[in-house]
Amino acid sequence: MRIFDRRLVRAHRDRAAATVDGVADVLADAAERLLDRLDDTTRTFARALDVGGRGVVAPLLRARGIETVACDLSPAMAGRSGGPAVAADEEFLPFAVGSFDLVVANLSLHWVNDLPGALIQLRMALAPDGMFLASLPILGTLQELRTALTEAEAEISGGVSPRVSPFPELRDCAGLLQRAGFALPVADADEIGVLYADPLGLLRDLRAAGETNAVALRARRTPAGLFPAALALLPEEEGRFRATLRLAMLTGWAPAPSQPQPAARGSGQVSLADILKKD
Repeated sequence: MRIFDRRLVRAHRDRAAATVDGVADVLADAAERLLDRLDDTTRTFARALDVGGRGVVAPLLRARGIETVACDLSPAMAGRSGGPAVAADEEFLPFAVGSFDLVVANLSLHWVNDLPGALIQLRMALAPDGMFLASLPILGTLQELRTALTEAEAEISGGVSPRVSPFPELRDCAGLLQRAGFALPVADADEIGVLYADPLGLLRDLRAAGETNAVALRARRTPAGLFPAALALLPEEEGRFRATLRLAMLTGWAPAPSQPQPAARGSGQVSLADILKKD
């Protein structure tokens, strides 16, 4: 299924390699929230893969003493990692089985057409009992902009075109990890809100991050006056305009014999009916 134009995604990221420093604070906020999960485990990691970290994640991992290789669909963006880097397509990863004991994908998998397939490849790149961490925009992200664009375009042209990327729901994310073969999958939600004095700042930041529209079925022409009309519809908070980034924070592990296993069916010694029984 071709949802996104991957050549356009790469072109956007190539262009954004020169401007992404302007949104580094937001990217770093999301990355630090994700990497906080490393502090919840007693495991130590020696070799990490940073998938699409845009020059933000790899330095944070190296600061923790973890040898890190970065990869990105865009060669220019991959080169921002400050260390070993590979230009690689997330849908066709070049890494050998068991190459890493940690994989981190911060805000980088939402332009992938075959997300289950990409997750399977990332799981295979992990050594047994290796850890996978990812942040993924989910339904509710940029909802203010999506609603404003839909209402404005319907008013101007009598129809709508997809102008904000489709996002999964949180409840689907743990299932994606399980489908890809990860053990102990966990998905929880986090939210980052950004306020803008000028609504055009939101569009500039999306472009700076390489996050402009790459939906394959997007309209090739923009109705005259669409964006000014849409930005006028954005809700205000004390004279500022909010953009919401709602994230699924995903954790999974490459299967290993040493991991906790579910008890065999029928091996329980206490009846659930007895536990729930009332006086």
